[in-house]
Amino acid sequence: MLDRLRNTQFWKSVFRHDPPVDRRNRVLAVLSNVVLHLHPVSIPKHALRLRFTWCMGGITAFLFLVEVVTGAMLMFYYRPTIEFAYRDMLDLRDVVSLGVVREIHRWAAHAMVIAVMLHTLRVFLTGSYKPPREFNWAIGVMLLVLTLFLSFTGYLLPWDQLSLWAVTVGANMAGNAPLVGADIRYILIGASSVGEETLNRFYVLHCIALPLVAIFLMSLHFWRIRKDGGISGPL
Repeated sequence: MLDRLRNTQFWKSVFRHDPPVDRRNRVLAVLSNVVLHLHPVSIPKHALRLRFTWCMGGITAFLFLVEVVTGAMLMFYYRPTIEFAYRDMLDLRDVVSLGVVREIHRWAAHAMVIAVMLHTLRVFLTGSYKPPREFNWAIGVMLLVLTLFLSFTGYLLPWDQLSLWAVTVGANMAGNAPLVGADIRYILIGASSVGEETLNRFYVLHCIALPLVAIFLMSLHFWRIRKDGGISGPL
């Protein structure tokens, strides 16, 4: 019966190749699948060794997905205004889902910063930044900076004293940059001092602009790994 089903036009229109019983059919099945074609058909053994990769790249990508999902859930309850921001943060901490969603988002953010730093360190120690991978190294550095900026913009959203003065200090540090410091500070906080303009600006950056840039750079990063021959081998 299964053989008769495989010979029907319906089956052939869905599955373009025979079952993956040999290497050729496995390759064809992967390349013709909308999900599987994103992954390589085969990978070298060293790419599966935890002591070589540390799995920090995959952990970072997973934590980013956790941040996207939990962040979207938090957006249903959070209002980025001076009147409601702190009150909504208290509700998210103590009432809404017993604070679990907010704590997952907060701790995943800390873990993502650590993971992306460890991933950068692993790439440096194993020489994976060398030709022909130097462009992808530059993309990875941009993702590291973007991760830190995501953490910085999210730090203000609880709108408590700690976040208010931390962003004030950070903005003042940026304002001391030579020549363009004052402009950078104004672009960053949108006013002469940290206020509702800053809160709205950081909310849009943290929830929309920066995640979209991160998704684009991560996609480019993964694509270049494929194009550069996969994960680099041991030195």
